[in-house]
Amino acid sequence: MAKLNVNPTRMELANLKKRLNLASRGHKLLKDKQDELMRQFIQLIRKNNELRNQVEEKLEKAMQSFAMAKSLLHENYIEELMAVPSRSVSLNIDRKNIMSVRVPQMNFHYDDHTNDAADLSYGYLNSNGELDLTFEYLIDVMPDMLELAEIEKTCQLMADEIEKTRRRVNALEYMTIPQLEETIYFIRMKLDESERSAITRLMKVKDMGQ
Repeated sequence: MAKLNVNPTRMELANLKKRLNLASRGHKLLKDKQDELMRQFIQLIRKNNELRNQVEEKLEKAMQSFAMAKSLLHENYIEELMAVPSRSVSLNIDRKNIMSVRVPQMNFHYDDHTNDAADLSYGYLNSNGELDLTFEYLIDVMPDMLELAEIEKTCQLMADEIEKTRRRVNALEYMTIPQLEETIYFIRMKLDESERSAITRLMKVKDMGQ
């Protein structure tokens, strides 16, 4: 590891010791942050996998019910039913802080403050039970899909922060701190050498004076 290009003086030695102390403290803080980010990231990945399986299972049931309903109903009726939404839904996205990472926090807001499938406004004359089940499955899965999107985005942002933190930790551990230590060792050796030379000169002068 190449040392820093500095003058081997006691003042420079004191400055380098302060920098080394600061770098060591910064390395510890960043390492702790990296470990905590990894811990929370692993928890989120596990939760993400579990929730994704649940969402896929519910969506599969909804698609199966819809396929059955579509086979029993006239296609024009289904198109008319889907053309006009029975209610409006808005998505509110806030932010929360996880280890200095700003991640999304999402919420649905329904215009009538309900998400009950029984409130869907369509006639029952040309409908069937499979279509009702389809809507029930889809309404039930929407909060899970929203949570899944939130978790996946959070995982992405945390993964980016973990990588940035890892690079900073490695830069301190394998470059900055070793350079400072090498330079401090070099200055100490130079100062010790100068001190020995000065003592030797004094002893020679003393011998010559006797």
